[in-house]
Amino acid sequence: MLKRAYAAAVIGIGAKPVEIEVHAVPSEDPRTRVVGLPDAAVKESIDRIRAALKNTGLKLRPLNVTINLAPADVRKEGPVYDLPIALALVAAGSGLNMPSLEQVPALGELALGGEVRRVRGVLPIVLALRQAGFKYVMVPEPNADEAALVEGIEVWPVRSLSHAITLLTGGDTPQVRPYAQALLSHEAPGEDFADVKGQTAARRAIEVAVSGGHNLLMIGSPGSGKTMLARRIPSILPPLTPDEALEVTAIHSVAGALKEAVITRRPFRAPHHTVSDAGLIGGGTHPTPGEVSLAHRGVLFLDELPEFHRRVLEVLRQPLEDGAVTIARSAGTLTFPADFMLVAAMNPCPCGFAGDPKRACRCPETAIRNYRARVSGPLLDRIDLHVEVPAVPFEALANATPGESSATIRERVLRVRAIQAERYRALPNIRCNADLPAGKLQTFCPLDPAAATLLRSAMDELALTARAYTRILRVARTIADMAGSETLSQAHLFEAIQYRALDRAQW
Repeated sequence: MLKRAYAAAVIGIGAKPVEIEVHAVPSEDPRTRVVGLPDAAVKESIDRIRAALKNTGLKLRPLNVTINLAPADVRKEGPVYDLPIALALVAAGSGLNMPSLEQVPALGELALGGEVRRVRGVLPIVLALRQAGFKYVMVPEPNADEAALVEGIEVWPVRSLSHAITLLTGGDTPQVRPYAQALLSHEAPGEDFADVKGQTAARRAIEVAVSGGHNLLMIGSPGSGKTMLARRIPSILPPLTPDEALEVTAIHSVAGALKEAVITRRPFRAPHHTVSDAGLIGGGTHPTPGEVSLAHRGVLFLDELPEFHRRVLEVLRQPLEDGAVTIARSAGTLTFPADFMLVAAMNPCPCGFAGDPKRACRCPETAIRNYRARVSGPLLDRIDLHVEVPAVPFEALANATPGESSATIRERVLRVRAIQAERYRALPNIRCNADLPAGKLQTFCPLDPAAATLLRSAMDELALTARAYTRILRVARTIADMAGSETLSQAHLFEAIQYRALDRAQW
């Protein structure tokens, strides 16, 4: 007897529907064969399914079973196929009537006792199934809220294999999980800038960076507050739109990093400096998203920047320019989104006190040069703002008055982002000044005569690159927007150049 069920295979951060065909015939020499490019986890599903059937009280007669996963040229990975294979096997091997088996795709890993466990990649799978025309989907109960983020498809949560069989035979009414639109507009609270003492210059640089979507490097002695400042940046970023929340949630779901039903706060990823290049940009035999993709629409924070392996840092160049990562393997090429704000922090020298007015640096000059040389010039050139974060004096630390709150700063950021959205409304894929292509700088960054003269002098005296030129103009455009000015003045250019001049002075 031949029976069909449906699931989907995750490909990149998308998915493709998979048809599961189970052909079972009575045999005195029972065998089971799985075809259709299954990985080890899919092949092992047969053992999990047999144990689950036995412990659920379902006994099948001896069968010769062939299980085909179509299309055969798409690799099938993970335990997501346990439940649909088990359902199709029960229908084919027992003759049990499941009239809705082919209309209700199923997802889920089976425990040996028959319970249905959560799986990863549910959101992109359900989106793909809806696009393929399915009206219903059966998912593990722990994944139900995630699946319910997709409008237009009915979500059936299931607890166990027996529960799933009961629903498909009509023995029970599914407890449909309603469309969870409200979850997309909820934003979790975060750390607040009101906790930060002093650091006026660093706070200004952060506000400029966030207002225009620019990358930021903070340089300062240990304990000056670089990490504290970085961790509060998501609190002043614009809230995720519902579409962005779905996109970010899908990436985290595919990577198996989803800890809640939906991500509603912009991601903040802070990988350790021992991370590999594959861990940072993604990869593996069957590529999965890396830290740059998990930081998509949010912040990637690299603390102790020179401690990262140079090879790891150099792979950041492509995502910083393109907003995406392309990974080529023999099985094919995948592209993961990676549109993030890079925030990095480092000490000025190995001991951390070079240039400190109160503590003497113990590092030899060669050690300082070697330490700074760990971060290449091309990477530094892609970071728009470089700002010093000095040690906070006692008077500022002892001041009981809270600093300016994140809510107040965010109001200003949203106002500046609104100006940019209106300016670039006719241009696709440009959300903020950092996205402005070089060919549009003349149009959107008009300079007054004094500003043009200043920029020409800075290019000559600081030996700035063409990339630095475009990034200075983008930052100056943001500073002008913050001041409510359409034209870039000398003051706007001076501040933008100052953020680039710091690395020239130290490197």
